[in-house]
Amino acid sequence: MSKPRSNRRHIDGVLLIDKPYDISSNNALQKARWLLNAAKAGHTGVLDPLATGLLPVCLGEATKFSSYLLDADKGYRATIKFGVVTTTGDVEGEVVSERPVSFSREQLEAALERFRGEISQVPPMYSALKHQGKPLYEYARAGIEVPREARQVTIRKLELLSFDEVSAEIEVLCTKGTYIRTLGCDIGEALGCGAHLTALRRTATGGFGLEQSHALADLEQLDMPAREALLMPADVLVMHFPQLELPEGEIGKFLHGQPVRFEQKCEKMQRFRVYEQSSRKFVGLGEARGDGRLHPIRLLANQAQAQA
Repeated sequence: MSKPRSNRRHIDGVLLIDKPYDISSNNALQKARWLLNAAKAGHTGVLDPLATGLLPVCLGEATKFSSYLLDADKGYRATIKFGVVTTTGDVEGEVVSERPVSFSREQLEAALERFRGEISQVPPMYSALKHQGKPLYEYARAGIEVPREARQVTIRKLELLSFDEVSAEIEVLCTKGTYIRTLGCDIGEALGCGAHLTALRRTATGGFGLEQSHALADLEQLDMPAREALLMPADVLVMHFPQLELPEGEIGKFLHGQPVRFEQKCEKMQRFRVYEQSSRKFVGLGEARGDGRLHPIRLLANQAQAQA
């Protein structure tokens, strides 16, 4: 018996959503996908259920370029509560220990300075990192501690926004792979009292800001054309690459996976976002490999089919 055909639509683009508290990134993704009746969707980096904020959702052909946001710097606002350590490093964990809090704002500022720039972090047990094929949080829930190697990450910005002698709000800009829960816990240990996060909000990623995002509840109130109008084109994910336009005679070859002549001086292995010269339509990414040709590496299928 044949399976019924899906009535989901082939729709391409990027939707910035403001993930609410206490739902997973995947559930938020599936909700956005459902609201647009999209056939294919993927996000660009998981947020903890505790965390809220900016979650770019890629639809259709835009999913081919989602990895560039995975690698991008991220911005956060976090609230740290000092004096209480939990199993998860946030409010969802069980309390492990409590210690008195007795430091000044000046001492907190001095401690923060130690965490600016390149630092070493040990990933938390309650994380999705894999060990022997299983995520670490499964071991943690079973009471098993798995040795983890420290990782180097870079904290590009760490600013104290407020401090009331028990809790502090900080603003962070960091490289990929940084655990803000771990950062908060480590700051607490540096001050001798321990700490955990009570709130975490992602404010930026890959050049996008939280102010550009849309709440799922607001999207539900819109009709389909209004939702579609909020989609950004796929090339917003690769705007950090230089632009290159190909004439009609070469765009067909490029879209069929063939390298084309390329005489522009640039770095070897330089990548370009490629457009069709007359229509200015984005067709994909190409790479100059020092052989006088531009090689296609990521192509929009719909553009290739249009040239077929």
